[in-house]
Amino acid sequence: MLPDRLLTRLRAWLWESSPRARRWEALVARFGRYLFALVRDLLDGQISMRAMSLVYTTLLSLVPFLALGFSVLKALGVHNSLEPVLYEFLRPLGPQAESITSNLIGFVEKIQVGVLGSLGVALLFYTAISLIQKVESSFNFIWRIERPRPFGQRVGEYLGVLMVGPVVVFSALGMTATVLNSQVVTQIQSVEPFGFLLYAVTRAIPYALIVGMFTFMYAYIPNTKVKLKAAAVGGLAAGVLWQTASLAFASFVAGATDYNAIYSSFAIVIFLLIWFYVGWLILLTGCQLAFYVQHPAHLKPERSVPLPASRECEYTALLVMGTAGRRFIAGQPGLTQEELARELGTSPEHVARAVETLISQGFLTEAGQTRTQLVPARDLEGVSLGALWQAIRSGRHRLKPQQAFGHEVMRVLDEAEAPFSERYGKVSLRQWLSSDATG
Repeated sequence: MLPDRLLTRLRAWLWESSPRARRWEALVARFGRYLFALVRDLLDGQISMRAMSLVYTTLLSLVPFLALGFSVLKALGVHNSLEPVLYEFLRPLGPQAESITSNLIGFVEKIQVGVLGSLGVALLFYTAISLIQKVESSFNFIWRIERPRPFGQRVGEYLGVLMVGPVVVFSALGMTATVLNSQVVTQIQSVEPFGFLLYAVTRAIPYALIVGMFTFMYAYIPNTKVKLKAAAVGGLAAGVLWQTASLAFASFVAGATDYNAIYSSFAIVIFLLIWFYVGWLILLTGCQLAFYVQHPAHLKPERSVPLPASRECEYTALLVMGTAGRRFIAGQPGLTQEELARELGTSPEHVARAVETLISQGFLTEAGQTRTQLVPARDLEGVSLGALWQAIRSGRHRLKPQQAFGHEVMRVLDEAEAPFSERYGKVSLRQWLSSDATG
């Protein structure tokens, strides 16, 4: 009983604080909302479950993923840079990280992509791409996105990540190493305080690379437009968590003598699985933070918004379609889903459901350079308000009665809907949205 009471008081303090509170109290409350929401989502179990799923996919995809990256880097003559980067990711496993890295690199070097045949190469690509696909699915879940990218677009972008990603990363590493080892930098390093500053920069480079990689993933992978600020905040938090967890996990592995005694050489496999799980959990938590930074309206005591009643669903869908139609008639650009939620003062989850229904029924489409602006997909003069209302009520799946009484229920519903369809069946959306009709 006591924890529930404390939880209720904490929610009240975070979300019902007085507007006259001092500035530092408001900042603490704002930070507390983010922390509360992240902890709540972790305890909810969905993020944890997806992190465990990614661990399984990683075990299947790690070698093919490294093999493709190794092939690209080998063609550029910089394949030797792969081992130190992989070792950096496995460093928390302690002294055995070096042997695991060497074994993985040795195994990857023996893979001859040219002799696998077309089917073997296709399977190699599919296994590597499945990891990126699973990451995108997890990110889309966090961002409340139900529609993935089109298949052709996904394949092209995934291959771009596999081919261009390693080149960019290792080019950055190579340029950094070249600059730090240059004669000019070496001379500057002998002069204080420049020597200390260069040492600090060298120590900060791994943090910067991790933060930059996470920021790129948060901005690029979700099937929506992610603001750079949101991706950077999530990347910074996840990068710091990653490095902190690396040090803590390395200390744990070094002191876990009981596990080594019980499981012997198999203990390192357990540690590897745990570290993969911790790493994916950190990555998904940073993505969740990026989502809340971009969508602060979702920072609520409860994660799930109550399902709307049927009247509210119709109201929201008509409001969304009407707003998109009126902006189109006025020659104004379409609003994004996030902008619609703010404009209409409606729950983002309810707007998302209405948008999904309208897109699936062919009334709305995504346009603009980033394919996020919602505009009418049909001629407003050729669609009646009655047809729109019927489509909204039907949803994405048409009802199919399985028994006699089900047909009787459908008959009653059809009779109830008939007056509206008859009255507005000949009223086009353009007529409904015109100033004369709405004035």
